[in-house]
Amino acid sequence: MNAIHRATVLIVDDTPDNITLLANLLKDKYHTKVATNGATALQIVASSKIDLVLLDIMMPDMDGIETCRRLKADPASASIPVIFLTAKNLQEDEALGRDAGAVDFLRKPVNPDLLFARVAAHLK
Repeated sequence: MNAIHRATVLIVDDTPDNITLLANLLKDKYHTKVATNGATALQIVASSKIDLVLLDIMMPDMDGIETCRRLKADPASASIPVIFLTAKNLQEDEALGRDAGAVDFLRKPVNPDLLFARVAAHLK
């Protein structure tokens, strides 16, 4: 990845404040796109180049686990790293997320330093 190409991070969260916070944190280093639900996230991934997905687990209609499963089931998006964002602290949620294909987890509220480190690591 050369210096001219900025990676594009898709932020998927049903809470506008979370989207605003994450987009503001990431905007200096990455291009960001946002979706407020899983269905929109899948449409964005299908229609544009996404390098990494930050995905909320708890969302109405299609939750993050199902969204991740669908991304991983599609050969066109299967290789995109997915980092789950969650307020949950349960081991079984992490197990479900890993089974669905997530590469990592970030707890809410998100620690900015951890966010930068994990995003950079999974984009390498």
